[in-house]
Amino acid sequence: MEVFQINGVAWAGSFCMVTVAHYPPGPTSKPPGRQMLALVLRRSVFLWGLSALLLGTLASPGVAQQLSARSGPQTVALLELYTSEGCNSCPPADVLVSSLDAKGLTLDRVVSLGLHVDYWDALGWPDRFAQAIFTQRQREIAARQRTRTVYTPQLVLHGRALSTWGALDAEVQRINHTPARADLSLEATSQAPNTLEVIARAVVPEAAARPHTRMYLALYENRLTSAVTAGENAGHTLRHDYVVRQWFGPLAIDTQGTAHLRQTLSLHRDWKTSDLGLVIFVQQHQTGEVLQALALPLGQ
Repeated sequence: MEVFQINGVAWAGSFCMVTVAHYPPGPTSKPPGRQMLALVLRRSVFLWGLSALLLGTLASPGVAQQLSARSGPQTVALLELYTSEGCNSCPPADVLVSSLDAKGLTLDRVVSLGLHVDYWDALGWPDRFAQAIFTQRQREIAARQRTRTVYTPQLVLHGRALSTWGALDAEVQRINHTPARADLSLEATSQAPNTLEVIARAVVPEAAARPHTRMYLALYENRLTSAVTAGENAGHTLRHDYVVRQWFGPLAIDTQGTAHLRQTLSLHRDWKTSDLGLVIFVQQHQTGEVLQALALPLGQ
C-alpha cells in the first residue's frame, strides 16, 4: 500500500508514478496579467489531468485491487443448500436462500452456499452447476446422521439437516449468540483479468477443538439464471444465488491451531466478477459442528 500527498491530502492505494519538475522563478517573481492567467490555466489543467490519471489508474482493471475480511467474536451460521436444476421441488428452496438478505439474515449473520449435486443429471436435465464433490459431501452428512438417504432440496444449517424451514430465523439467532471458536480471515487481490489471488487463514485457539477440524474455501456466484428445456423443470427459468463455482478443502488444522491457504483462482470468462464472493469456514469433521464462517463479497 503506497501513501503519498497532493496539496497536503493523503492518498492510499495503488498508483502510477508521476514526476513533476519544479523550475525556479525568473527575475520577475510576479508575471504580468496575461502570463499569470496562462500560468493559472496551465496549473489547473495539470491538476485536473493528475486527478483524472489517479482516478483512471485506481479504476483500471490492470491495477491490483485488494479486499479483505475478518471474522468477529460471535458465530456466523453456515447454511448449505443441496439442490439440482433437474428437481422440480428445488426452486422454492432457491427462492428462500435468495430472500435471506431482505429478511435481515445478512452475510454477517448467515453465510449461504448453493451446492448443486450431480445425481439428477441423468434424469432429463444435466445441471451445469453440478459437481460430484457436492454429492460426496451430502453423503458424508447423511452418514453422520446414520442414514444412506440423500435428497433435494436439503437445507443443512451449521452441519445439521434443517427439516423445518420455518425454524431458520430462530436457529440462526441462536447460533449468532454463540461465541466463535475460530478466527478467520480472507484476502483477495485481483492483479490480472480472470485471475484472483486468495489468502485464507484460520486459527482455532482451543486445543481441544483442533483434532479432526478442517478448513474449507469456496468461491460462489450470485444472480445466475438457466432456461431449462428438459426434465422436471422444462419450460421454466430458474434463478440461483450463492452457487459454488470452486471448492477447496478439507485442509487440516495443525497442532498449533492454524490452517493457511494461498491460492490463485482462474475465473471463467462468463463468470460475473461483480457477483462473485468467497466463503471460508471451519468444521469439525466427525460431528459436523461449524466453529465459524466468514463471507467476502468481491463486488464491493
